[in-house]
Amino acid sequence: MSYKLCITEKPSVAKDIARILGATRRCDGYFEGPEYRITWTFGHLCELKEPADYTEDWKRWSLIALPMIPGRFGIKLKDDAGIKKQFKIIKTLAADADSIINCGDAGQEGELIQRWVMQKAGVKCPVYRLWISSLTDDAIRQGLSEIKPESEYTNLYYAGMSRAIGDWVLGMNATSTAVTAATY
Repeated sequence: MSYKLCITEKPSVAKDIARILGATRRCDGYFEGPEYRITWTFGHLCELKEPADYTEDWKRWSLIALPMIPGRFGIKLKDDAGIKKQFKIIKTLAADADSIINCGDAGQEGELIQRWVMQKAGVKCPVYRLWISSLTDDAIRQGLSEIKPESEYTNLYYAGMSRAIGDWVLGMNATSTAVTAATY
């Protein structure tokens, strides 16, 4: 059975989009209809790896280990049973989908959240972007009629990733907590 998979940022948005798309059958972690499956994240399912995920030398903060800047930043699934369960549902649905519609919140943070989930899930099919800032029926319908290839939002993803990496580097290397810890 072929279908398009919509991934939203929260269950309430999935419910609204599912209703518009005729995906009225409620399943565990998604809605199902003749042409669509609609699932959701709970905001950030993935995050940048912690320092200790890169090397044992960064397990404890110390001045000698600075700067902590990995050669390549990686992402990981948050360590939470509910998140792991929902991610497994997303990954399974994505593996069988003909295409995916990223229905994350409009903005760089929404783009980053959804792209990390799809990256972690190993998505191989074409991905499109729904861009709406209202959840009225008309706005959803219009947005669905105007979906665009994911590539048109790549710079937005890069901006979100740059901010996340910048926050990580600053937070791990120069926060007042880190500096205070070094003085004791």
